[in-house]
Amino acid sequence: MTTSTTTATTTRELTVRGIVLGGIITLVFTAANVYLGLKVGLTFATAIPAAVISMAILRRIGGTSVQENNIVQTIASAAGTLAAIIFVLPGLIMIGWWQDFPYWTTVALCAIGGTLGVMYSVPLRRALVTGSDLPYPEGVAAAEVLKVGTGTEGDADQNARGLKIILKGALVAVAFNILGALKLASTEVTKAVRIGSGGTAFSASLSLALIGVGHLVGLTVGVAMLVGLAIAWLVLVPIFTSGEVSGAAVADVVDKTFTSDVRFVGAGTIAVAAIWTLLRILAPIARGIREASASARARRQGDTVDITERDLPITIVGGTIVLSLLPIGLLLWTFLNGTTIGGSTALTILVSLVFVLLIGAVIAAVCGYMAGLIGSSNSPISGVGIVVVLVASLLMVVVHGRDGDAHQVTSLVAYTLFVTAVVFSIATISNDNLQDLKTGQLVGATPWKQQAALVVGVVFGSIVIAPVLNLLNSAFGFQGAPGAGDNALAAPQASLISALAKGVFGGDLEWGYLGLGAAIGVVVIIVDEVLTRRSRFNLPPLAVGMGLYLPMALSLLIPIGAILGHVYDRWADRRNDPEHAKRLGVLMATGLIVGDSLFGVVYAGIVAGSGKDSPLAIVGEGFTSWANGIGMIVFVAAIGWLYSSTRGTVRNEERITADRTG
Repeated sequence: MTTSTTTATTTRELTVRGIVLGGIITLVFTAANVYLGLKVGLTFATAIPAAVISMAILRRIGGTSVQENNIVQTIASAAGTLAAIIFVLPGLIMIGWWQDFPYWTTVALCAIGGTLGVMYSVPLRRALVTGSDLPYPEGVAAAEVLKVGTGTEGDADQNARGLKIILKGALVAVAFNILGALKLASTEVTKAVRIGSGGTAFSASLSLALIGVGHLVGLTVGVAMLVGLAIAWLVLVPIFTSGEVSGAAVADVVDKTFTSDVRFVGAGTIAVAAIWTLLRILAPIARGIREASASARARRQGDTVDITERDLPITIVGGTIVLSLLPIGLLLWTFLNGTTIGGSTALTILVSLVFVLLIGAVIAAVCGYMAGLIGSSNSPISGVGIVVVLVASLLMVVVHGRDGDAHQVTSLVAYTLFVTAVVFSIATISNDNLQDLKTGQLVGATPWKQQAALVVGVVFGSIVIAPVLNLLNSAFGFQGAPGAGDNALAAPQASLISALAKGVFGGDLEWGYLGLGAAIGVVVIIVDEVLTRRSRFNLPPLAVGMGLYLPMALSLLIPIGAILGHVYDRWADRRNDPEHAKRLGVLMATGLIVGDSLFGVVYAGIVAGSGKDSPLAIVGEGFTSWANGIGMIVFVAAIGWLYSSTRGTVRNEERITADRTG
């Protein structure tokens, strides 16, 4: 631990210009993500676009480093994650509790919850990043972009070839997205089919980024997600729709069944898998806390600790967590003053603070683990929100009971949603922070500087969330809210979470699906333990739960990408330099993620500027059948060409090496 280093004094890292640049990017990207998330149901990952923008700007200024650019993307990554608060807060409008989003209340809620997310994830770094073999696909991709883009990996020729591969993958991804935006090629294909008296559907989002993520997460996670998909769509959906499709469109019945029934089964599986995962990582977390404390003591005693081992001091982490309870308690007290919940204010706030303190720590660990498995952009964060709101609602039932009074129920639902929003802020940031710390580990960054930078990003992101939410609320409103018009925003996650809270307090929530999911989770855990002990295979329970919970359109491409990546790596094992060949495959996959992310940024601006859902479309609905065929053909051809081209690059390098040595 006490190794000497000089990089702390010679390398630019946490600089004023980096903070300012990261803050500006965060403001813009957060606003765009909130807008897109509520208007057209999509968000974009912000870390990689921020890294590209940072490298382009700071390189022109001069004197930059890979670590300084890493700080910029760390700050800006908060934009892609804190915006997920839209999954909860609009529920307060939908139930008629708020008419708009109070600015300072919303800022404080997001900033304090997000800061807690950073603090909770500090001891997790050693447990889940440096001491774990989790793949962290987006963290690895961001690191590759930074290393190649700043010329810190290998010699100049290798950097040039690596950058060329990234650019090739990115340009292909951008080109395909442009075809999709023009509506000349479909970016999602789906087909509903009848099975007996029921039905199911097969769908895939034609996203090259998901292929890249699958390549990076590996075969184990991909197969586990495929198992979850099979349980959901080949078993549960056909059973739950049995007898329901006669006289109705199969696609409509299947979609409704998955959304209202099967996703709750997936949430139950995720809940059980999350508890099991937490139990398994408790020892590494405790070890991480001890190591962080030892590192802080060594620094206080004057020992030189390598910069890559310097976290925020555990005393600051613990003190920040404890002190954060004071403003949270004030927020809760202020909120309670406007409700009909009376007679037990002190007990309600105390229970809520304990809930935030304990569940926040649990959720931080679970979300960090999920991000390590499949990336922060693809984590089923709304599934975590389901579990949180159910537990919070049950706690409030224990404290206040169910008296059936409509005003009391509405007050309890509103208060529960507010508490859930605090925990959800913790979840979204911890889901992202470990991904950033993985990037930092790979580029030789100082952990405490990244942790401080993410707090800065949280504050910047919190500033713009309320104004954008209010703009959308005044322009469109939210479906289900009093006075909502025909063009009201659906905000499906917020609608679902608020409906769950109502169901708990009304006593009419269907617990059977959650129980079934929990039972599936137990079976998967047992299978995983048997496989782990008796073979070289395993079946990560959380990944199975994700396959159950996430829509097939989102999750199917990840296993396919994992299989393609496995086939490529098996081929690479037979080359002269297997590790270099595999790295070129990683760079190609990284390029796909880069291209999708950058296009997301540009498209967000186009959508916001035009006010239309599909502003670039040049053909109408009558072209859909052609677009489906074109999309599939172009998508498959693009993937085949990219893998073939990457193999060709490896072979060409081997010929050059042979000529030099011959």
